[in-house]
Amino acid sequence: MDVRSYYQKIRENESTIAEPFAIVVSVETANGGKPGTLSEVTRAVAAKMLVDGIVRRASEEEAAAFRAQQAEDFRHAEQQLAAAQVQLSIVPTSELNELKAAVRTRQE
Repeated sequence: MDVRSYYQKIRENESTIAEPFAIVVSVETANGGKPGTLSEVTRAVAAKMLVDGIVRRASEEEAAAFRAQQAEDFRHAEQQLAAAQVQLSIVPTSELNELKAAVRTRQE
């Protein structure tokens, strides 16, 4: 393999990728590559993987669905993190007694 043409192809592919992070889809390879896995990689990495023939560019629909799923996963993780936090409030005994008295008067 001609190293000069290899890196030239990488540079050409990199120049065609407009966004800083590209969504790529893996393809089946002879050494056991699993097809259909979406990944978000830098422009340079995407160009190298494209030239190596181990990925293809994701379509607009695939990229939009991937980014929507990533956003949903992020929101879910934030919710889980917020739910795991313990909130503790320290109330003086005098205020606690006042609150209990206020609740009793409302119930009556």
